[in-house]
Amino acid sequence: MKTLQVSLGERSYPIFIGSALLGRPGLLSPYIAGRQIMVVSNETIAPLYMERLLSGLDGCRCGKVVLPDGEEYKNLDVLQRIFDALLEARFARDAILVALGGGVIGDMAGFAAACYQRGIDFIQVPTTLLAQVDSSVGGKTGVNHPLGKNMIGAFHQPRCVLIDTETLDTLEDRQLHAGIAEVIKYGLIRDAEFFAWLERNMDALLARDKEAVAYAIERSCRNKAAIVAADEREKGQRALLNLGHTFGHAIETGMGYGNWLHGEAVAAGMCMAAEMSRRLGWLGAGDVRRIIDLIGRAGLPVQAPSALSRERFLSLMAVDKKVQSGRLRLVLLEAIGRAVICGDFDSDILAGTLDACRGES
Repeated sequence: MKTLQVSLGERSYPIFIGSALLGRPGLLSPYIAGRQIMVVSNETIAPLYMERLLSGLDGCRCGKVVLPDGEEYKNLDVLQRIFDALLEARFARDAILVALGGGVIGDMAGFAAACYQRGIDFIQVPTTLLAQVDSSVGGKTGVNHPLGKNMIGAFHQPRCVLIDTETLDTLEDRQLHAGIAEVIKYGLIRDAEFFAWLERNMDALLARDKEAVAYAIERSCRNKAAIVAADEREKGQRALLNLGHTFGHAIETGMGYGNWLHGEAVAAGMCMAAEMSRRLGWLGAGDVRRIIDLIGRAGLPVQAPSALSRERFLSLMAVDKKVQSGRLRLVLLEAIGRAVICGDFDSDILAGTLDACRGES
């Protein structure tokens, strides 16, 4: 087991990474103040890992909330089920929520923890690659709205993050590929050496080579932890983690939540960001080709859906958390390994990018 630290003063917490961690006696005990635990999972993950997790929580009063599986259920109506379970069980302020699942479960359980009795503790136990390398770390929680993704939420840091790499053994290939999109993102925004490593080792990742997967998770988490420690509430450099996300969130919302996986939409969005960076004169054509080639090798889309018109894209992108004073800001690339936040660009360049990068059905 390897342990990383997210350094946030009194809100600091560890990230445990290793195999066979679920159910390890005493591993989570130091992070559980009371004896009331509510585990939030979904219909796919609960039958696979719920009992293994509970076996390491002896002596606690454990409740369960099993939600439907899918991005389309990440909304306020389904979130209510968590509050119902907590209240029906009469759980107090020293209770703790445990999120056992992918990014949807982590976001929803974390948001419920941020709201219940004005804030209780929670623990992240991510079971998808995307959640392990990205969404479980950093304290972003929330739900979607029909008009915009993740527009209702809160910053609420977990007490710890437990990453059991064995949970990836049951992850379907499409979800694995979606997680690799977020791994590639770290190489693009701040770690060119890691990007080059991914170019050399993509085949090993796709083959689920345990050493390669473990290294990719650890390196991604180190990058994420460093950024979060420097900018917890996204006032500056943390926004760089949104490379491809403004384009990607528009795809997810416009195509209907769940039709494109988050990582798939982000992958297409990163290709769009690379193309726009080229049109601005920042990124060379060779680097754009490297980015598109790597994302394509990962089995991910490199174009946005043709079903979204330029006008629809722009309308959806206007509903984005990075909009300030009515002006859209995008995360773009000056080079592989160096991202910037840009709010001063020619609207014709954005329009041209949208026209050039749509094609996937």
